[in-house]
Amino acid sequence: MLDLAVIALRWLQYVGAVVLMGVPLFLIYGLRSADRLALNWLRPTLIAAAVVVTVGSLAGLTAQTAVMAGSLSEALKPSSLSFMITGTALGKAYVVRTIAGIVALGLVLILRPTRALWLLAGVLGAIVTASFAWTGHGAATEGAGRWLHLGADLVHALAASVWLGALAAFVCLLTRRSVSDDPAIHRALAGFSGIGTAAVGLLVVSGLVNTAFLVGPPSPEAFGAGAYVALLVVKLLLFGWMAVLAADNRYRHVPALGSALAKNEDPGPVILSLRRSVVLETAAGAMLLAVVAVMGTLPPPASM
Repeated sequence: MLDLAVIALRWLQYVGAVVLMGVPLFLIYGLRSADRLALNWLRPTLIAAAVVVTVGSLAGLTAQTAVMAGSLSEALKPSSLSFMITGTALGKAYVVRTIAGIVALGLVLILRPTRALWLLAGVLGAIVTASFAWTGHGAATEGAGRWLHLGADLVHALAASVWLGALAAFVCLLTRRSVSDDPAIHRALAGFSGIGTAAVGLLVVSGLVNTAFLVGPPSPEAFGAGAYVALLVVKLLLFGWMAVLAADNRYRHVPALGSALAKNEDPGPVILSLRRSVVLETAAGAMLLAVVAVMGTLPPPASM
């Protein structure tokens, strides 16, 4: 039960980090300063993300301590928590995430919704995202390839947050749009194509590096490693599905929306189709994060 709690809380922290980093950064590079979109959803979304990161980190610290100490009652003892925080990198990472979440929550509640706030929130989200690489499989690699693996793990995590965070923003924009928002939404979608392609490229390259370190070259031993390799296959299938949906959006839905706006036609049907596709892509991303949360608790084949 404690192991399941660790996985669930890890997934929640992933989701919170993705939204806290990816959504405000998308608003910075994806929207023109002249665009006047209705962003009344932004503050509640960032507040929710900061709360999820903070609470999820505190609960995750307790659950992880309980796994190491053998019981929840032992984990709640100050000595156990103190050892986890001061004696392990994982404990320090939980503290960093908690502090980043609290600071982000305070900034969102206090400051006006400007680009400066978005940048600060995005940086704090990036710190939370980077902390997962700091305590992941990449950080455990030893020898000459350590920094390469750790760097690839970091790039992988940040690129994923850029992509998935933008998807979360698009879901909010497309579900709470007004007709006057449509041109700005189209510009944002078209402008994200380059960033999204770069993020996918970085995910592919960094993923290949990570796989080389964690799984090694194809062999009967690697493919017989069981759960880890099976989950890796599921992760790749979900990633492929997301890439197909992203390509369909870029090359079919976004041009169709632009054509409808240029001809003063009703963009409603295109928006509906686009929204359905983005929601499916976002759902696949959430499932992929769940798979990653489980994989993070399993020993990779290369360590066996």
